[in-house]
Amino acid sequence: MPERLNARVEACYQQAEAFFKQRFERPQVSFRLRGQKAGVAHLQENLLRFNPQLYRENSEHFLRQTVAHEVAHLIAHRVFGPNIQPHGAEWRLIMQGVYELPPERCHSYTIVRRQRTLYLYRCACTERDFPFTAQRHALVRKGRRYICRSCRTTLVFTGQQRVE
Repeated sequence: MPERLNARVEACYQQAEAFFKQRFERPQVSFRLRGQKAGVAHLQENLLRFNPQLYRENSEHFLRQTVAHEVAHLIAHRVFGPNIQPHGAEWRLIMQGVYELPPERCHSYTIVRRQRTLYLYRCACTERDFPFTAQRHALVRKGRRYICRSCRTTLVFTGQQRVE
């Protein structure tokens, strides 16, 4: 997987070097990004992080658009300095003028959310459930207390869980 993506990063840099007639230091590339973001450019660290799951599921568009999008951030930072807008005129110039791609700010990749377990709590005044995440439930088990805003009693675990 990384070979094609690294080759695309290199190709983007070569295009930028030909366009701007200057050499750019190559970034470190990481495949340790999860969640909704397809890629992130860390300007100060000269680092690109990519989401391997979204790459696997959308490889052709990802290689063409997302990689160029993130490289364009690093190139814009190097050429125009740190005081530019992330998706401003300088970034758009690189996307359109160097890479001949639409300057799309966001991807439209389908994000598959993981299922999560919610722990159901109740107070004395209502039959309504208060769903707690696993993190909050763990805090309760360690002694943290949560209070109902209406009746001011402690929320109590019902013993029930719900998967979303």
